[in-house]
Amino acid sequence: MDEKICYWLDISEYDLTTAEAMLKAERYLYVGFMCHQAIEKILKAYYQLMKGKMPPKTHNILFLMKETVLFDFLSDQQRAFMEMLLPMNIETRYQEHKDRLFKSLDREKCSKILRETREMHSWIKEKLKEKQEVM
Repeated sequence: MDEKICYWLDISEYDLTTAEAMLKAERYLYVGFMCHQAIEKILKAYYQLMKGKMPPKTHNILFLMKETVLFDFLSDQQRAFMEMLLPMNIETRYQEHKDRLFKSLDREKCSKILRETREMHSWIKEKLKEKQEVM
């Protein structure tokens, strides 16, 4: 496997593990942030494979999904999840959004976000494997 693809996969796994640690530590604001990061980076691995070049410097996971054509294969439930996850990257960074987001997160909601992130991560990883076998 290409070294750059491995980089994105490794850092994506690291971010997913960090999201799990944040849930255990009850640092709910950062569960969503790290889940977003994990999905963003595995999408960048897929982008690297599909396009043969470095992915764009963007945090927009829907844009990355569309650029790699994965968006076309998402179920309605997966699309809804990606739309919910998209602002988790931005809203944890800016005070006006951070306070509102902080109040909306609890253990139950973050557990669900993490579970759905793991499912999406596995789905993208499977698509990555399928593409590699074809190439």
